[in-house]
Amino acid sequence: MNHQTSQTNEVISKKAIIVGLILVIVNAYWVGIASELWYAVYTLVSPFSNAVFTLAALLVLNVLLRKFTPRIAFTPAELLLIYIMVTMVSTISGHAMMAILMGTLAHPFWFATPENEWAQLFLHHIPQWLTAHDPEWLVGYYEGESSLYMTEHLRIWAKPVLIWTGFIFILYGSLLCLGLLLRKQWMEREKLSFPLTQLPLQMATNRSFFRLRSLWIGFGIAALVRIIAGLHDLFPVFPAFPSSYRLDRFLTDRPWNAVGYVSMSFNLAIVGLTYFMPLDLAFSTWFFFWLTRAERVIASAVGITNIGTLHLNDRASGAWIGIAVLTLWMGRRHIVRFFRHVVGLEQGDDSNEPLSYRTTAILAILSVGAVFLFCYMAGMSLWVIAVFYALFIAFALAIGRVRAELGPPYHEVIGINPRQIMVNTFGTRALGAPNLTMMTFLYAFNRCNRSHPMPNQIESLRIGNQARIPGRTLVLCMALAIGIGALATFWTYLQVAYQYGVLARCQGHVGHFGWESFNPLQSWLQHPKEANVSSIGFMGAGFAFVFLLNFLRTRLLWWTLHPSGYVLSGASWGGLIYFWFPVMVSWLIKFMILRFSGWQTYRKAIPFFLGLVLGDFVPRSVLSIISFVMNLYMPSSGAGHSL
Repeated sequence: MNHQTSQTNEVISKKAIIVGLILVIVNAYWVGIASELWYAVYTLVSPFSNAVFTLAALLVLNVLLRKFTPRIAFTPAELLLIYIMVTMVSTISGHAMMAILMGTLAHPFWFATPENEWAQLFLHHIPQWLTAHDPEWLVGYYEGESSLYMTEHLRIWAKPVLIWTGFIFILYGSLLCLGLLLRKQWMEREKLSFPLTQLPLQMATNRSFFRLRSLWIGFGIAALVRIIAGLHDLFPVFPAFPSSYRLDRFLTDRPWNAVGYVSMSFNLAIVGLTYFMPLDLAFSTWFFFWLTRAERVIASAVGITNIGTLHLNDRASGAWIGIAVLTLWMGRRHIVRFFRHVVGLEQGDDSNEPLSYRTTAILAILSVGAVFLFCYMAGMSLWVIAVFYALFIAFALAIGRVRAELGPPYHEVIGINPRQIMVNTFGTRALGAPNLTMMTFLYAFNRCNRSHPMPNQIESLRIGNQARIPGRTLVLCMALAIGIGALATFWTYLQVAYQYGVLARCQGHVGHFGWESFNPLQSWLQHPKEANVSSIGFMGAGFAFVFLLNFLRTRLLWWTLHPSGYVLSGASWGGLIYFWFPVMVSWLIKFMILRFSGWQTYRKAIPFFLGLVLGDFVPRSVLSIISFVMNLYMPSSGAGHSL
């Protein structure tokens, strides 16, 4: 059976794949060093600014190629394939995932002391093949002024780097198989809109896109703000627009001081990206953000001083799991047909799939089996692996679904992860030291979920479908980008660490993440915890609340609150913690346009809002390159979160 799309597919040249792999390595280094040397976070917002800039640079190059050597110019499908490959490595490199993993790997051996008793508590539960464990050769890693290319440095890191690269490959591969399973349901049956795919598709496939006047107006406004910020970095006497404005600093009296962190960000890219979110979701996100703030204030007013008693994170944890269950329920018929086809009980139509259903099923079994084998050999019990992986998949499903359906550009979830949920549900005694130790090393993969691979993979499958990229080629290139990108990212982090020092000149948080990972482990082992009945109850409440919101949306046409808006903003930290204000501004603009001018005006304004995104992303990336050349810290290139 031919498993290509029914439409004529584009031909992808080897040249495009080679260029894509080169740019995968370049972006692994760019995102990694910017993240850790200057704390410039490029993978905070989706689509990733470095991937958009790479596509924009290739488009400029392609204009020259078409003029002088048209034979070697890239096709739109090839440009988008390269963009997808760069996106894949960006889910690995940078502050959102690799910084946490690298901050964890060597940490317990460097910081173990007789006082903290780590040697007695958990060091003996860490397999030697899993980490670099020789403190003598970690001096350069933490203090800098050394080189990765010393024989002993290469020796102690070679095995753990290759092993963890393999683990990232199989773990992300299992998610890709899940995306392939759900591709038809989400794209063809439910016809989800995938809002965040609009920008790269318009850039590469719409020949008139860059001729639109409204695009350049939006670009000019955002670029002017970003360039002025860059000039302020180079010449501090030059005035600049503030990137954000803290409101909570003025709320010093009780009960208002319980409101927590509240900052107005002036990020124009978020304004542009939120324009493509459905109105009800955009409203729900900032509504629930302020609802959680109101809960804090009311709790303080009635005498509750411990914010933990509100169980915001537990409720949000249950809500995310609820979104995953709803996703499976809505796709249940497709999933049943998939498995019936795989086992030969019925003949399904997989002719338009990138891979046949049986191939997808075999790859899924192999990748999931390899994940279980890795964790089992590292010391985890089979039942713990099963529960942990199920929760990991639940978060992947939920975040992927929210992005595909509604397109929020930001979905940070801190304090909500499989490790914490399992500790609350089972207690540390039932889990045991070996399981808790290995779960600490896996903390990186769900620490904040900003650049989670699942939504980026399913969006890449959508882009590939729209651009008519051959399915097998697309999946192969995504896999290559993940594998080579993981290896290139490890190389980047090790080179940066030995040159600058994790605890010396690195401004990112890689040195902090080890403490964040292992301090809870130490506490759990020294002071074992039983299952937390209150946490379980509030998780159940969050789970039920999502189903209630979904029920009300399906029964009441006027009901505007969306369950995805709650999970995005219901936790104590994350969601729209940085970007509630630009989301609210964009929602208001879109509401006014639709209310008073109609759908046609809304569509005419689309290029303007895409221009806001490009006008922020492109100058930011140029400023980042300038900061590299001048070896100068430039906050305007993307440092911190409000930018």
